Amino acid sequence: MYQRELETARKAAAEAAKIIREFASNQSFEIDLKRKNDLVTDADLASEKKIIETIRAAFPEDQFLAEESNTHSQLPDGRVWIIDPIDGTTNFSHGFPPYCVSIAFWEDGEAKVGLVLEVAHDEWFWAVQGEGAWLGDQRISISEITDPSRALIGTGFPYSQFELVDPYLQVLKNMMQKTHGVRRAGAASYDLCCVASGRLDGFYEYGLNPWDIAAGMLIIKEAGGISTDWKGKPNQLFGKRIITGNPSICTFLEGEIKACFEEENLSI
Repeated sequence: MYQRELETARKAAAEAAKIIREFASNQSFEIDLKRKNDLVTDADLASEKKIIETIRAAFPEDQFLAEESNTHSQLPDGRVWIIDPIDGTTNFSHGFPPYCVSIAFWEDGEAKVGLVLEVAHDEWFWAVQGEGAWLGDQRISISEITDPSRALIGTGFPYSQFELVDPYLQVLKNMMQKTHGVRRAGAASYDLCCVASGRLDGFYEYGLNPWDIAAGMLIIKEAGGISTDWKGKPNQLFGKRIITGNPSICTFLEGEIKACFEEENLSI
């Protein structure tokens, strides 16, 4: 039903990837620090510009929620494209994969199309509502592992809200002791796709923005997974905090996070 939107997202991502690879090969980008530990390069700006131009040519009336030019504090009504032109900008600036283009199409508050292109390895993760989740032309699904001791868990490290670092590190310590291992890729959209494809068994993070998760949430859902906030409620696009995986792993992650934050008398 949304094939035209999917093809437009693919075209936009491919054009953005060309720009990103050109900047990467020439090492010609300039870096601007938005705030501590949060940077933007001119590659981000050029990628976002090309994505919006490509989509607008096909759908001139649609709205945009994009990382570098966002002015919205909530999801606009109607047809909206949610864009992260380079998810993993710090990785990109160091030539350290993964770094991704993330494009999602939402309509009336629901995700309809999600696409994440991991640029360095040319991996295309995508989903259309009701049509499953895919890596290229291969159907993907989440892990069936329910035993935390066998689970590989992904997370991300905060670049703001440092008052939460101590309980967050306690969660990390517990994960290291109770799971098969913990990985930190540095690009949340890619982490979500790793959960969707079974590479990771679960993922948790805080401080996320809508463009970090808008595409990946649909890909996970279509792969058979769930996404919640840290209280086990359905995750909201502007909710900042996410747990994702199969129900058993999500319940485990929720419990570990809750216990560590309660020790510090902090709300989750």
